[in-house]
Amino acid sequence: MTQIFEMKNPDFDLSPYTGMTRDEWIRAGEHLLQGIFRNIKDFKDPVVMPRAETKITYPHAESAPDFREAERRAEMFEGLTRSLFIAAPLIKDNPDLTICGYKIADYYKSQILRSCTSGDPVSVSNYDELQELTKHVDPFRAFQQTVETCALVIGLWVSRKVIWETYDKSEQDVIAKFLTSYAHANTVPQNWRLFNMLDMAFLNMYGYPIDKDIMMDHASEILAYYAGDGWYRDGHCFDYYSCWAFQVYTPLWNLWYGYENAPEIAAQFEENSNELMKTYPDFFDRDGHTNMWGRSNIYRCAATTAFEGNMNLKKSVADPGLARRICSGSLLQFLGREDFYYKGIPTMGFYGQFAPLVQGYSCAESPFWLGKIFLCLDLPTDHPFWTAKENNGSWEKLTDNEVKTTTLDGPALCYSNHEGNGTTILRSGKIIKNCGDDHAMWNYGKLAYSSKYPWESTPHADLPYPVESQQYVLFDETDKNTEKCNVTLWHGEKDGVLYRRQYFNYTLDRECMWMQAISLADFTVPYGIVRADRIRLFRRPVTLTLGSFGFPDNGTDVETKKKTFISSDGREHTAQTIILKGFDSIGNKKQLAMTIYDGWDSLDIARSKDTNPESKKSIVVYATAKREKQYGSNEPYMLISQTLTREDHEDFSDEEIFSICDITYSDIMGTGGYGHINLTLSGGSKKDICFAGMEGQLLL
Repeated sequence: MTQIFEMKNPDFDLSPYTGMTRDEWIRAGEHLLQGIFRNIKDFKDPVVMPRAETKITYPHAESAPDFREAERRAEMFEGLTRSLFIAAPLIKDNPDLTICGYKIADYYKSQILRSCTSGDPVSVSNYDELQELTKHVDPFRAFQQTVETCALVIGLWVSRKVIWETYDKSEQDVIAKFLTSYAHANTVPQNWRLFNMLDMAFLNMYGYPIDKDIMMDHASEILAYYAGDGWYRDGHCFDYYSCWAFQVYTPLWNLWYGYENAPEIAAQFEENSNELMKTYPDFFDRDGHTNMWGRSNIYRCAATTAFEGNMNLKKSVADPGLARRICSGSLLQFLGREDFYYKGIPTMGFYGQFAPLVQGYSCAESPFWLGKIFLCLDLPTDHPFWTAKENNGSWEKLTDNEVKTTTLDGPALCYSNHEGNGTTILRSGKIIKNCGDDHAMWNYGKLAYSSKYPWESTPHADLPYPVESQQYVLFDETDKNTEKCNVTLWHGEKDGVLYRRQYFNYTLDRECMWMQAISLADFTVPYGIVRADRIRLFRRPVTLTLGSFGFPDNGTDVETKKKTFISSDGREHTAQTIILKGFDSIGNKKQLAMTIYDGWDSLDIARSKDTNPESKKSIVVYATAKREKQYGSNEPYMLISQTLTREDHEDFSDEEIFSICDITYSDIMGTGGYGHINLTLSGGSKKDICFAGMEGQLLL
């Protein structure tokens, strides 16, 4: 059985939410290093870990021999530099740290120099050597080593008195020459530019020549990626790279280079970081847990490192007690679970091993990117991050069943903190992915992401129609093709309702009017989200499905209910719900209820295996609706539903399950074809849904 991390001396006076102190953080880092070094058989061996997954991750068996060799070298470098995120602050604090019989400082000092030395068995090769190895197939190619050089210089800087400054001049020159080859070489036009910038900044700090023209070009472009609200666009995406890359590396660049050499750019980076701190704490739930969203989910708690990054600035505005509470909560979210480990190291998953989220640019050592969370240990022992009393920010101010919603138009993110269940739900936009790329849509295109119910891949179930959790799926009854939404455009929030537009199988070779689409309107209720979406079809007959969040199935009770009511306009409406009560894989109580109102025909469940990142077995509640007539206004345009969750087995009230008690339509057909849709909730509040004006203000 794997030994999970457990606190020895928690302090619930200083840290009332987690008990975590700086000493416990050190123990957590040593715990991860023990898992790593149990797998290193000899002092001369590189940080190459056991590999549970071999089909998706690199080194790829199908690669040509030269490229496979390049991948082998990249894997060694990932293991070395990313584990250094953990080791560097620990050996700075304790230069004599010994784990599994290895003096950690000596091991990294040896391996770093060898990895940068041409011809050494563990050399990872400089840029020119890799181009030669791969036959110069692409003169503009960027190699994985560029990413890892940045991790290396951060580790060298943190542990500089223990490693870098103990090399003699000739050894430093070897490392500097290696770094220079990547610092000035090709890179990827997104967050990778920061890797080159930090490489050059490190070299400049220690007196090595750099091309300042290249530096300023990269810095200018990084600024150009800024979208507002503290978020940078990475490529064409918004995801955690804005937080664990842009908002960690730009503060370091300011310290190393920007404040002195480019103060105007440094000031903008600082302002952008401080802008993120205004709202980013609410991205995490009441337990400080990280939501599974975007690519590279194997990096997990690294999403919190933007807080430590902000504290490296001259004018940091981050709340230190709240920052530590979130960082500690996210760390414990993972390190305290047995399924997080494979032979002592983090799995290729979110909790346990989970192939659907793994990407081909990762290797067995890639999860050590989460190690940058330990860079907070570089902050002095008397820093407010360590001395301030934990607080829980917005969660302490919410009243019973209150929901706080934050909407950011820049990155197209809307997240809500639900006091009733302690969950944070994210709704996102400005998404465009290749048609048929299910993996990308699981990461980015779900209708909502819950911090307590991580996204589920396609259920493995014998169903009459295809189903996805938190996604619409369209089945064309004529050609029997399945279409999924691969584009989500953002309109924004109005009167508490978020408006977006999704297109099914969007491609640039057709006018958008020749694509099936759905206009989304959703709003929060105490335990979840209500949807009032309007279909926009040009071709029928079709069948539409919509799935709930994936529910862990470790013994689940299933209950169904119905309710009929008469609206104020005299129309009859029937609502149906399915309620699931059960447990996650570590025994926590879970409850989910999906309710359908107008526009839907039926509600059912899909049982599946190996599609949920938290549980071997899972259930997706799903709704089905058919639209038969090619043209005609008498079939409903609207699809109204809701999904609620709880972290206990206390029954939802009927008013919560059937939260809508009145539905009226202003259009003459009474089907939601145009005009306003008015919803009255059981507590008496009203929501006015109106899609007019969306067409001219859809954002990507």
